[in-house]
Amino acid sequence: MSNDYDIIIIGTGAGGGTLAHRLAPSGKRILVLERGSFLPREKENWDTVQVFQRDRYHTSETWQDQNGHEIHPGTGYWVGGNTKVYGGALFRLRERDFETVEHEGGISPAWPLKYRDLEPYYEAAEKLYQVHGQQGLDPTEPQRHEDYPFPAISHEPRIQEIHDALQTKGLHPFYLPLAIKLNEVNRLFSECIRCNTCDGFPCLVHAKSDADVNCIRSAIVHENVTLITEAKVTRLHTSPSGREVTSVEVEHDGQSQQLSADIVVVACGAINSAALLLGSANDRHPNGLANGSDQVGRNFMKHQNGAIVGITRKPNSSVFQKTLGINDFYWGEPGFEYPMGHIQLLGKVNKDMIALDAPKFAPGMALDEVAHRSVDWWLTAEDLPSSNNRVQVKQHRIHLEYTDNNTKAYDRLLDRWTQVLKSIHCGDTILPCSLYFRKRIPLQGVAHQVGTCRFGTDPQTAVLDLNCRTHDVDNLYVVDGSFFPSSGAVNPSLTIIANALRVGDHLLERLK
Repeated sequence: MSNDYDIIIIGTGAGGGTLAHRLAPSGKRILVLERGSFLPREKENWDTVQVFQRDRYHTSETWQDQNGHEIHPGTGYWVGGNTKVYGGALFRLRERDFETVEHEGGISPAWPLKYRDLEPYYEAAEKLYQVHGQQGLDPTEPQRHEDYPFPAISHEPRIQEIHDALQTKGLHPFYLPLAIKLNEVNRLFSECIRCNTCDGFPCLVHAKSDADVNCIRSAIVHENVTLITEAKVTRLHTSPSGREVTSVEVEHDGQSQQLSADIVVVACGAINSAALLLGSANDRHPNGLANGSDQVGRNFMKHQNGAIVGITRKPNSSVFQKTLGINDFYWGEPGFEYPMGHIQLLGKVNKDMIALDAPKFAPGMALDEVAHRSVDWWLTAEDLPSSNNRVQVKQHRIHLEYTDNNTKAYDRLLDRWTQVLKSIHCGDTILPCSLYFRKRIPLQGVAHQVGTCRFGTDPQTAVLDLNCRTHDVDNLYVVDGSFFPSSGAVNPSLTIIANALRVGDHLLERLK
């Protein structure tokens, strides 16, 4: 194994994988380290029991919460990171999300960059990840210079009925921006088969646009790019001055090795990136590497997320259901002049998914009937940054200190959407009483993790500068969701991807 690189990238998810793709054609010597392996292609990819009940593709490691209770995190270590199992809904943050926003639960701070700074990178990110959509339908949609690179994914008949019913209520449903390789005009040449195992599943036929398939596999074709899998980075070492990383300590094949490069990029996800920096404390950085601000690990956000499964009298034969979104309540409603959040359809649930949350007395036949008549939704409200919500490392183990905030916004969104569904007969039930399976995603569901190394111009309050270089260490960058000052209320993946492309351009200039 060579020990002489221009750049080392640690992690292959939305941040690290995209960055590797952007830098690969440069000819620079690039080493990409991934603690996991390539996710296997196997029948279990599409097996609900294996994926959801047995957590086949999530890590078996445990973390701890602030009360010392064990957490089984909903995260996986694979080439491509969590994009291997994400739902592929790729949203731009709204223009107002980059400004100071007053919420019922507190203040969402302004970003040091604005939407216009990221807009060209959003456009490039949508092309790279082959996003399907249609502009002009979402009332909160930010300014675009081009329409989506691929046409919107059509609604199946039951979803089209719901779309039309929502419009009669004065709402503005729109096509979800989805990163899948579906050709509806000529299905013979479509990689996507429009199946019922997309949202939350790995894609057996590689038709989901993820950081592995769309970025890493094209990057490693270049001779100057080396990918090492099953290589866990345990520590970053610095020079005596503490101003530069001199080596990256890696466990690989049962051996501990130290590798070096001119530039080191940490892209392990907001939680693990913060943990790596904290675990790399030394004499010059006694509170953790690049933590002179005492902000590393703080301001952890994961969104206020939840699911609602509405049962209707009318059967729902949809196979690929996740095609519709609603942002009419994103900035609030009359009587509640604060942001509420975002609503989108989930992938179609089946009886094995519902069994995770259904009343224990419900027999299998009943769950099958419920699933056949359900319409399934995902709700997101903004999680506000708090210095007390933080990642810590204690005895080499990740601890998450986290207290929910902005919960009234989420609860209001949930109640409002329940009313809307009932008003369009999409919440009628096959039972005598109204039945909604409601599940608020607990702490261990960390899919939307952001904010643990926020960027800004002041080294006293921010870990990273505007190029995502750490203020305290000259050759160290963090390129994942860690840099977010606030979370917005849409999926963060596209913003992570766009920022990785932006930082990639900066690094290409620096490496000249």
